Amino acid sequence: MSWKTLVCVLVAIVRASIALLAADRIDPPAVPAGLEVPGAFQPFMKAHAIGTQNYICAPAPASSGFDWLFIGPQATLFDDEFSQGLTHFQSKNSVQDAIQATWQHSRDSSVVWAVKHSGATVAPNAIEWLLLDVTRAEPGPAGGDKLARTAYIQRVNTVGGLKPPSADCGPSTLNTRRLVSYEADYYFYR
Repeated sequence: MSWKTLVCVLVAIVRASIALLAADRIDPPAVPAGLEVPGAFQPFMKAHAIGTQNYICAPAPASSGFDWLFIGPQATLFDDEFSQGLTHFQSKNSVQDAIQATWQHSRDSSVVWAVKHSGATVAPNAIEWLLLDVTRAEPGPAGGDKLARTAYIQRVNTVGGLKPPSADCGPSTLNTRRLVSYEADYYFYR
């Protein structure tokens, strides 16, 4: 093999490697001020959620004495090939002794808990976009670590999920639950 052929082969390999790395790179979404991830953290996973934001009619300091209280999400998150990647729900973070938003990886069972850092209403008919601080990460039972180094999560491109009208909550609907459909994109940063 001549040196020119060898150089051409090496150049082709380098270009193919660069293309593969670029294909795996996830660009951060455009977000309103205050929802940017600080520092040098980069997104390593993006998933699309389909599920519900869940509310219960309960006594509240509203003029009617009742209102819909948020009791947590329930969603399945899918990757770009529509394969289930994560489940999103609310559970107890035993380290902080608090109920927090939770994401669990569907394959390796690693899990993270997070709390709201900041939010912005982008569309009047959808829940707000969020920047969330990860408060705890735990490997799966067999050492799964897909989510283990997650530091921040962004919720963007939301559709639906808004609290039901306060007028629909009263003595006759006390303890009634409403599961409000929503969709969103979640970006995971490390």
